[in-house]
Amino acid sequence: MTTSPARRPGPDLSTVELDALLKRLHLANMRHVHAEAIARAETEQWSYRDFLALLVAEEVAHRTQTRLQRLTRRAHFPYLKTIEDFDFTLQSQLRLSLLGSYLAPDFVTDGRSLILHGKTGRGKTHLSVAIAYRAIQHGFDALFTTAAQLIEDLSNAGRTGRLHEALGRYTHPHVLVIDEVGYLTYGPEAANVLYHVVNDRHLRKRPMVFTTNKPMHDWGRVLHDPDLASAILDRVLERGRWITLDGPSGRTKHLKLDPAIPQDGPGATVSGKLVPEFPEPTPHSPAWARMTSSNRTYAVAWRVVSRVRRSRKR
Repeated sequence: MTTSPARRPGPDLSTVELDALLKRLHLANMRHVHAEAIARAETEQWSYRDFLALLVAEEVAHRTQTRLQRLTRRAHFPYLKTIEDFDFTLQSQLRLSLLGSYLAPDFVTDGRSLILHGKTGRGKTHLSVAIAYRAIQHGFDALFTTAAQLIEDLSNAGRTGRLHEALGRYTHPHVLVIDEVGYLTYGPEAANVLYHVVNDRHLRKRPMVFTTNKPMHDWGRVLHDPDLASAILDRVLERGRWITLDGPSGRTKHLKLDPAIPQDGPGATVSGKLVPEFPEPTPHSPAWARMTSSNRTYAVAWRVVSRVRRSRKR
């Protein structure tokens, strides 16, 4: 007795049966939009290709957005800020072009790092969050912490024999933001535990973003160990930059307590080098080629969704 092949769903597949199949494949968003898409496709006589492209693009866009939200929550940002929100007019030297390389996927893949230095209120934390969030938008994960929190966490772990286990929290994320170096007083283990994090990430080529109100020569005093502080800075700046933010405090600018910042003058420089403008990736740019395949898929899919949605409005 021969076994007949399994019956394939035909054109008469009911909506209930289709919904069950989509549920089995964990296509949650497609389950939500397919009924409307079918009705539109039948009314407007879409081709099979356009219909399939819309469903797939909607699913990809939904999954990408869901992943973005999940990674943003896991990053533990104190607040969400973007580079578009930053007021560059308060800075005499800082320009968007100077930060261009830190907003591209190369920032993560090349393992670059950054130290943002300046007085309180100059936007250091804002920029660090914006850079890490842009990395998340490129498909990488990130973690935000303060120097005090990291040092206390790892110091306690070291005293209980859990240092190696605790280090993973700070060494595994693609991007690590360490905020407020030098704002508070640290214990004697500060330099030691911070060095462990920095050295491990340096060897893995994992980027770091620091914010600090202390000049470079004060880090030894802040961390209670000039030699280890020098080793930390050496590793961070080997593939990184030190950028000082001047200008008035963004929090008290309405009080006009600081002198006005000139709005003209030469472009920002670091170590005497002008930084070129950073263009948004296009399908023909090198930055596009370096993007992960999932990000390229999302970019293409989103264009398809946008085109179909525009046609709906018409």
